[in-house]
Amino acid sequence: NALVTAPLSKTSIIESGLRDIGHTEILSRICKTKPLFMGFMGAKFNVVLATGHEPLRKAVQQLSVSRVSQAFAAAEQLRSILSSTKRDLPMALVGVNPHAGEGGLLGAEEVKLRNFLKTSKWVKTIAGPLVPDVAFLPRNWPLYSVYICTYHDQGLIPFKMIHGFQAGVHVTLGLPFVRTSVDHGTAKDLFGKNKAEPGSMVDAISTAIRLSRRKIK
Repeated sequence: NALVTAPLSKTSIIESGLRDIGHTEILSRICKTKPLFMGFMGAKFNVVLATGHEPLRKAVQQLSVSRVSQAFAAAEQLRSILSSTKRDLPMALVGVNPHAGEGGLLGAEEVKLRNFLKTSKWVKTIAGPLVPDVAFLPRNWPLYSVYICTYHDQGLIPFKMIHGFQAGVHVTLGLPFVRTSVDHGTAKDLFGKNKAEPGSMVDAISTAIRLSRRKIK
C-alpha cells in the first residue's frame, strides 16, 4: 500500500552506469507514469516543485503551459491530503525572476504565468506569481496551503532551512500508490558515527501509514 525510501546518492547511481538519476525517475519508469512531481509537507508550510532535478536553465525552459498545468494539478493533490484548516486555503505560485519579473522588465515568465492563470480553472485557487525573495516570510505561511515553486532550489532552500533534518516529508505526486521519503540527502560524512538525525524518516514512515490508511478507506 505504501513505499518509504531512504536517501539515495544520485552521483553513485550515475557512476554505477544506470540511467535513472533518482527515486522519482526510477518510479516513473517502473510505473510508466509521467510526469511525477515532488511535494514536501512540513509543519510550517508545504511545497510542490514544478520541475525536478534539472539544471536551472533547463528547468526554466520546461515551464510550458502544459507543465505548469500539470504542476497545479499535483499541488491540488497535495492540498487535498492536508488538514481541513490548511486545505481550504489558496495555493501560491512563486515567480521565477527577481521581483517576480517587475512587470516584464526582469523576465517575461511571470507575464505568461499570469495570463495563463487568468484563463485557467485555478484562477480563484492560486495566488501569484509571488515575489520570490519575500514569498516565504513567516507572515505568509498561514495564508497558503501549498507553495508551487518553479525550480528545485527555490522551494527546497526555504523548506530545509525552516524544517531542517528534524522534520519534513517528501511525497511523490502522480503515482498509483503512496510513496514518501526524507527531505534530505545521504550525509555520507555521518556514516557509522551514530549522529544522523532520524526525524524526517520518522515523519516519512508515519505519513505513509496515515495516507495509505486513508486511501484504503
